[in-house]
Amino acid sequence: MIDQFKDIADAVRLEIPKAHRVPVAIVGAGGIVDGAHLPAYKKAGLDIVGITDVDLAKANDVATRHGIKRVYASLDEMLAESEATIFDIAVPAVAQPEIFAHVASAKKHILAQKPFATTVAAGEAMVKQATDAGIIAAVNQQLRFEEGVAAAHTMVELGWIGSVSNFAINVNLITPWELWPWAKDLERLEVMLHSIHYHDLIRWFLGDATTVFCAAGRTPGQFPVGETRTISTSLYANGVTSVVHANHVNRGGDNYAEYRIDGDKGSIRGSFGLLYDYPNGRVDTLEVNSQVLPTDGWLPYPVTTRWFPDAFIGTMGSLMNAISTGAPLRSSVAENLGTLKMIEALYASMDSGKSVDL
Repeated sequence: MIDQFKDIADAVRLEIPKAHRVPVAIVGAGGIVDGAHLPAYKKAGLDIVGITDVDLAKANDVATRHGIKRVYASLDEMLAESEATIFDIAVPAVAQPEIFAHVASAKKHILAQKPFATTVAAGEAMVKQATDAGIIAAVNQQLRFEEGVAAAHTMVELGWIGSVSNFAINVNLITPWELWPWAKDLERLEVMLHSIHYHDLIRWFLGDATTVFCAAGRTPGQFPVGETRTISTSLYANGVTSVVHANHVNRGGDNYAEYRIDGDKGSIRGSFGLLYDYPNGRVDTLEVNSQVLPTDGWLPYPVTTRWFPDAFIGTMGSLMNAISTGAPLRSSVAENLGTLKMIEALYASMDSGKSVDL
């Protein structure tokens, strides 16, 4: 069993070989860049050659604390003068299409924050822009690279739990939405900004659903205007199902964030430690109960890294690997259109009160 776990650990290791590393510039100096992108990139040994933000004071503060070589007064200046090969666009989705188009026209490779657009139509235009420019563009769906999740994906691929029948994600927590003032007035909130991680993750495991349903709610007195409680279900052509339950107004003090993948020969269960006391978090967990191996009940897998910041090494590493070797991206803009279509269908269901076919 130790040898089998070692094979999985080798397959999901978060590192970027020196031969693949290229200079990176960052568009945006918000909390996610400060608290996740830059700590991950430092850990991976990357060269961050520049940063810009509409708030230059914030950009200067982030650059000083993280040792970034230069703060640029504008995106145009950074495109013209930076030696960066990759532009990491880490801004709200509404601002991304214009920046993405500008960077793509300069023929710089892109890592785009999720969601990379607010509509499928905008996403399709961005995919075309990347193709026309001949650049490689990835989406920062970093949960696909969280060590426990990636290990679970490998276990499923190896057949350890047989054929998957259901994937369930259940989170119940207090989310400090006040950390993102720009999100306060968004009418589309929980699914677009938070559960998109889970729906994208489920797509990585199960592919695209055929039918979805979503119910949502708000709590009186909450900070944001958008939905903060959702229950989403999906049906797949082969009869597999999935469910995502997310409540961001847990007044019980018992935060939890769990997932479970059931198959006909076993199950996998895990937790997202980040969400138990965001943004500090705790260790992620993973266990497998397999008739194939077999295991004697639930067997823990030793997760050694965390979703934040470590998984951000994975998204950037995947892009650098693609640039260096031509390997496929785990989350390209073209592939991630499926996630945007999923999100759009969930909101259509939420608005209509009916299930929606994709």
